[in-house]
Amino acid sequence: MLDLRLYMAQRLSALVMAPLVLGHIAVMIYAIQGGLSTAEILGRTQGSLLWFLFYGTFVIAVSVHAAIGVRVIAHEWLRLRGIALGMLTWGICAALLALGLSAVVAVTLP
Repeated sequence: MLDLRLYMAQRLSALVMAPLVLGHIAVMIYAIQGGLSTAEILGRTQGSLLWFLFYGTFVIAVSVHAAIGVRVIAHEWLRLRGIALGMLTWGICAALLALGLSAVVAVTLP
């Protein structure tokens, strides 16, 4: 039952990520073609609830998706099981969330 829930969680996170990846790429293309400097980009993102929610959601979806993917790889290749596999999964998810959300806060909060 856990495998099915993880499978569904990974697919749901992919559905959330897909439009966010496209949005992120579009923003990067716009910034590069517009010749925006780092200061100009930060001037547009800092203090913006929209960018905070956009990238915060992106980080959460990526963290869940990647942790489940690494879990599957660790189970198949390293033969990890049980508590070790669960701790690895939660550790990767927590690390990605901490790093990603700290970056989102740095870029979006004034």
